[in-house]
Amino acid sequence: MKTLIIVAHPDLENSRVNKAWINELKKHPDLYTVHDLYGTYPNWQFDVAREQALIEAHDKVVLQFPVFWFNCPPLLKKWLDDVFVYGWAYGSKSGYKMRGRKLALAVSAGVREYDYSPQGRYQYRLEDILRPFEITANYVGADYQPFFALYGFEDEPGQDYQFNQPALSAVPRII
Repeated sequence: MKTLIIVAHPDLENSRVNKAWINELKKHPDLYTVHDLYGTYPNWQFDVAREQALIEAHDKVVLQFPVFWFNCPPLLKKWLDDVFVYGWAYGSKSGYKMRGRKLALAVSAGVREYDYSPQGRYQYRLEDILRPFEITANYVGADYQPFFALYGFEDEPGQDYQFNQPALSAVPRII
């Protein structure tokens, strides 16, 4: 079964890393369904039934986003609030539609990996910052997988990111 990539980038067209990543994934429609939240829902009003059906049609889900203020972009947070609801994602006999489904994160971190360390600029590890996603996955019974992060590029304006095969192949390995 294909992997659902939920893309949440508020300015994907001007992104270097995320745009390159998504363009590369789109070359493999037999493996990935790429779903751009900001492009699909510019008014921020989700078709919740459609979103839930999309998830149900895939056994693996990757949330792909840039780390914004040590969290995800706001539309992804709203998507989680609106889509992962009681009676569907958890809390009733008919709920738990996420149970057993693999869930992973693929994030662009903007800065060097060292910056996300106890000795670095932020003094927290990226896995600590992303812990709420792991807790959410556990709460809804999803099979949380280790995240994949692309670091750097904040200090390299004007550089375009080119994916090499090892970087692209990391996506299937995380799920």
